[in-house]
Amino acid sequence: MTWGNWAGNVDCAPRVQVRASSEADVVAALRRATREGLALRVAGSGHSFSPLVATDGVLLSLEGMTGIARHEKEAQRVWVRAGTTLNALGKELFALGLALENLGDIDVQAVGGALATGTHGTGPTLPNLPARVSGLRLLLADGSLRVVREEDDPELLAAARVSLGALGVVTAARIDCVPAYRLHERIERMPVEACLASLAERIAATRHFEFFWYPSRDLAEAKSLHPTELPPEAVVGKYERIGWSHEVIPSVREERFVEMEYALPASAGPACFRAVRERMRERHPEVAWPVEYRTLRSDGAWLSTAHARETVTISLHQGATLPWQEFFADLEPVLREHGGRPHWGKRHTLGCAELAPLYPRFEAFLELARELDPEGRLRNAHLRALLGA
Repeated sequence: MTWGNWAGNVDCAPRVQVRASSEADVVAALRRATREGLALRVAGSGHSFSPLVATDGVLLSLEGMTGIARHEKEAQRVWVRAGTTLNALGKELFALGLALENLGDIDVQAVGGALATGTHGTGPTLPNLPARVSGLRLLLADGSLRVVREEDDPELLAAARVSLGALGVVTAARIDCVPAYRLHERIERMPVEACLASLAERIAATRHFEFFWYPSRDLAEAKSLHPTELPPEAVVGKYERIGWSHEVIPSVREERFVEMEYALPASAGPACFRAVRERMRERHPEVAWPVEYRTLRSDGAWLSTAHARETVTISLHQGATLPWQEFFADLEPVLREHGGRPHWGKRHTLGCAELAPLYPRFEAFLELARELDPEGRLRNAHLRALLGA
């Protein structure tokens, strides 16, 4: 039986597929992989465009491990099982009067996969989703359990927040939340030069700001989200709405695409976008899919694309049924020239030698991965290319 991702650009034929409904099931799968000499990878909702999941060994699904396991009311945080989708988590949190501090462009990812790849939204004061994780339940390759809490082992947690699944199988995460809040969304279309001229002011004035550049029309669609106490009926405009954060932040993406994203030093963002725009207009006029520009606060996770620097992310898209390889290959050097780090869940061509200089704690992560998984049981071909054999 084969497995494929949402976009259809990655597939594999695992020898064994396991659907876990408990940690005991996960341990059994890990021990079987060791016994039979197979690699084990965990599949979430399949919304990564890179081959992080693909394996011919054991493919483990945590779809049977969902929901909030514990609510720590006074601390405003929850332990949530890793197979829970962000969409489902948003609804469960709302019932408790809570919300995630931020969400990404979509909310269909499983919590485990979203954390492992460093999923993020937009906002200069808002870090990625893993930054708000204060604890993890981590099953190592040998089946032993590590409960990692920030108050007990902040170094291990900093490594495990964004782990690519290389340290162990995350079965649950303790996530620090905020009280439920409403957002006022405004969408405005304008010439891209007008957007760029006011970009710094728009970012500074808005909790969440991003824009999409549509190359065929050279227009920017600016999206601003800002907290409000007003009720939804307070606005009736076509390009405005008010709603709870878990309802307003995510977008519905029904048309399938493939994506490449790089995270840049914030100061390099505008120049990099201009270089991307120039190359696309000169060499790729056939590409109609938009380029997305977002902001991201720095954090301390060792493999976070925003590790120790304020960040801008630039995302390129192409329809899943259209040629994307040549387009991405031609634009990737532009993103790299501006100090970019590739998003772990999206297309890129970098390997261990190119990645190591981009992350101050990269070697420390490799050493930890070797310690926790000495046989490389959790590595597929893609991870071996990223982290070394």
